Amino acid sequence: MAYVDGFLLPVPTKNVADYRKLSRKAGKVWMEYGALQYLECVADDLDDERRAMFGRSVKLKPGETVVFSWILYKSRADRNRINKKVMADPRMKVPDSMPFDSKRMVWGGFKALVQF
Repeated sequence: MAYVDGFLLPVPTKNVADYRKLSRKAGKVWMEYGALQYLECVADDLDDERRAMFGRSVKLKPGETVVFSWILYKSRADRNRINKKVMADPRMKVPDSMPFDSKRMVWGGFKALVQF
């Protein structure tokens, strides 16, 4: 069954274009090493109180938006193998300045429950 790494992070609205450049590069690397899917989504409909939890979970500040991302793998073992290669790849060197606050990012690994 598939395995997913999921992420929520706050991105200043003014940095969304820079974040997109960074994530496009990262996505190519993950896919090259065997991820099945790499998706980065920017908040569009979080106005309802029930959906506001996304912003609260990353301590969203004025002028920021939420990015919801996931990487799909064949299995947890594949995820571990792929992530080891990705983290060792020189293209994934952390830039001097990130376009988001990584200290407020939340993430986790998830086993698929239902898959089509």
